[in-house]
Amino acid sequence: MSTVVAVKKAGKICIAADSLTSFGDMRLSSEYDADHDKILCHGDNKVGIVGSAAHQLVLESLLSDRKVKVNFSSKADVFETFRSFHPILKEKYFLNSKDEDDDPYESTQIDALIANPHGIFGIHSLREVTQYTKFWSIGSGAEYALGAMFAVYDVFDTAEQIAEAGVRAGSEFNNASSMPMSSYVIDMKPAKKKSRTVKRKKK
Repeated sequence: MSTVVAVKKAGKICIAADSLTSFGDMRLSSEYDADHDKILCHGDNKVGIVGSAAHQLVLESLLSDRKVKVNFSSKADVFETFRSFHPILKEKYFLNSKDEDDDPYESTQIDALIANPHGIFGIHSLREVTQYTKFWSIGSGAEYALGAMFAVYDVFDTAEQIAEAGVRAGSEFNNASSMPMSSYVIDMKPAKKKSRTVKRKKK
């Protein structure tokens, strides 16, 4: 699989990923892979994908279709976008949506981290969406990455430093992840100030 991380700190978001592709016992490192970046760029959105190598090609094709509406601005928007993707993935890309027999819904088979100026969102195979407040990681190296980022989050100053610590830990201890890493830094949108209603006293 992979190690993909995303970190939010000091008005910045960094999303980063390792560069190893594996096919069973065979490893395809960045030295041999001309396209080893696991992060897909679409406008202001950076999408880190784990699982089948086919997912990235499929999403690149899908997102390039101007007829397909894409909105990753909020948790609800991410859900609705992937809900609209599901029938297209089945009909046009021949997605095998069957996973476990007792799953409550058909599977989209995709796990990804999305980083954009609105925040960090995780999308999972049954189209569950989570919004993260500090950092998160997905992939086979996620446990190592989460531990490393937890240890340094209050020590390091930048999101990029914290993300690198996570990918390095995943690459060090997970046999399906390897350096070098790719990373992108995004400026967050300032939080909207809540309007305050001032009641005037009547004389």
